[in-house]
Amino acid sequence: MHWKQAGLAIIVALAALPVTHATPRAPEGVSRSCALVLEVEVCVSAVMDGTTVRELSVTVPLRLIEAGPADAEMSWPPKELAAIALPDDARTALGIDHLGINWEAHGHPPGPFLTPHFDFHFYNIGRDELEALDCVDETKPTSLPSGYMLPDIDVPGLGMLRGLCVPRMGMHAMPEDEVAAAEPFRATMVMGYYGGTPIFFEPMVSRARLLERSEFALALPRVATLPDGVRYPSELVAEYHAAADQYRFVMTGFDGR
Repeated sequence: MHWKQAGLAIIVALAALPVTHATPRAPEGVSRSCALVLEVEVCVSAVMDGTTVRELSVTVPLRLIEAGPADAEMSWPPKELAAIALPDDARTALGIDHLGINWEAHGHPPGPFLTPHFDFHFYNIGRDELEALDCVDETKPTSLPSGYMLPDIDVPGLGMLRGLCVPRMGMHAMPEDEVAAAEPFRATMVMGYYGGTPIFFEPMVSRARLLERSEFALALPRVATLPDGVRYPSELVAEYHAAADQYRFVMTGFDGR
């Protein structure tokens, strides 16, 4: 075979090989877990320094925010879009088990929260315990973070929700000034309890705020009664990255809490 013909044959053979794409790996020192939420990939990442978590983050693409259906079926208790387990090393270091994501197409009481929004629950209890949570135990914590309240809300068709307790979620402590606000909320930090014990922290963000595509920050209040081995952050910064059209919720300040 002429060398030109041989070269052409090799090129043709190579072109016929199947094309494969390597899955991007997390950088060294970073652990990651991902799941599809409304067919959009959401990832939880942890920057580790040995066994210490320096930063916990969640990617929130705007495609997810735009995919929230306007007429989502009402259900009780509300259905999670997804649950994403924290990477093993971060779960061990922080005592935080998983992230649960909910889309509230019509919002929920009290009044300021009756606007479409996303819930991002970071639970420090496992899935089995969460599934069994039925709100029968109406015990409230002996103390709440400064400026927070656990409202009792009478919801038509559901009755009185003590401490705004939702089955398979828990009680919801909210900032007092936001519960009394006249305008729809934009973004806030909710603290969750059951049986008097903290079980989650929750960045709750309106769809309208997320569609602004701009950075915002939420402080976490100090919780004096965290279970042994559980560490909450002190701050969340929602960075908006225009090139990827996504937010990166970055949580830091796990030391000394």
